Amino acid sequence: MMKKAALIRGDGVGPELTEATLRVLEAVGTEVELIPVDAGYEWWRRHGGDSLIPRETWEILEQVDAVLKAPATTPPEPGAPKSVAVSIRQRFDLYANIRPIRTIGGLKGRLGPVDFICVREATEGLYSGIEHRITPDVAVAFRKITRRQSRRVARKAFELAREKGWRRIVVVTKRNIMRECDGIFIEEVEKVSRDFPGMTYEEYYIDNMAQQLVKNPQRFNQSIILGTNLFMDIISEEAAALVASIGLVYSANLGDDYAMFEPAHGSAPKYKGLNKVNPTAMILSAAWMLGYLGEKERMDAIFKAVEEVIAEGRKVTYDLGGDAKTSEMAEAIAERAAKILEE
Repeated sequence: MMKKAALIRGDGVGPELTEATLRVLEAVGTEVELIPVDAGYEWWRRHGGDSLIPRETWEILEQVDAVLKAPATTPPEPGAPKSVAVSIRQRFDLYANIRPIRTIGGLKGRLGPVDFICVREATEGLYSGIEHRITPDVAVAFRKITRRQSRRVARKAFELAREKGWRRIVVVTKRNIMRECDGIFIEEVEKVSRDFPGMTYEEYYIDNMAQQLVKNPQRFNQSIILGTNLFMDIISEEAAALVASIGLVYSANLGDDYAMFEPAHGSAPKYKGLNKVNPTAMILSAAWMLGYLGEKERMDAIFKAVEEVIAEGRKVTYDLGGDAKTSEMAEAIAERAAKILEE
């Protein structure tokens, strides 16, 4: 049966990144049916409502096997709707946000080669949305941590490490201060670890982790870095600065039977329509989705094509030291991926 995926074009540079990615997917001949749907800040500005996602889109999301989402803008004003990503994560229980941080095409960041994976619990914590202004001068937010979600994301982290042949999990907490919330989290990590003999975990407090990631990032290579929602949102963003460009960082949001794939970067509205930004993260997110939906050969071809195009350096965007347009870099990747599949 043909697999189906919803396609959210997003805001800012999202639509042009989507077009670039569709060119690559066309070149590899994907059989996944992509269904374009509305969502995002620009849609909300035109239509209003209590969600950045219209009812018609929710109906399609319920019917497909996965979601491919371009960057979308999240309004910061009090009372504005939840972000597109948070809304979908919570609706479909996509509890594990997975963000590989690795050197691509030999193009090292300023602090040297890196290769690790950030795993973030993505449905609760301080992003649960339990927030109130109790007086004009005082606001409170609740950090919700449950054993169920802690256990599930911990197991996902250990399984991912085993799949990669890695043996170490780095767990990020602030348990010396937040004893109850982080206590529950680390207790579930400990329980899960017993099912994975030969693998170990280390606990780092969030402030020390932020320092060590800059001081000596290679100490975390071939490791999974695991933590709760806000901590890992920050740490994974910091980690993204260790590669040559945030435009290289792709991600997946995984549940038990559903997934959403998206680039790690934002919508960059100031670059909208300039055909300038790096399409790699969006393209690799789409490739990962193909693998998730059973098209592993096409996924591998796209990943290999990206590595080769970046290593050559002739058709890359400004952030990678080149002068290629978004569409030109995507075309180079598309042509290379098609050739790889023909070999």
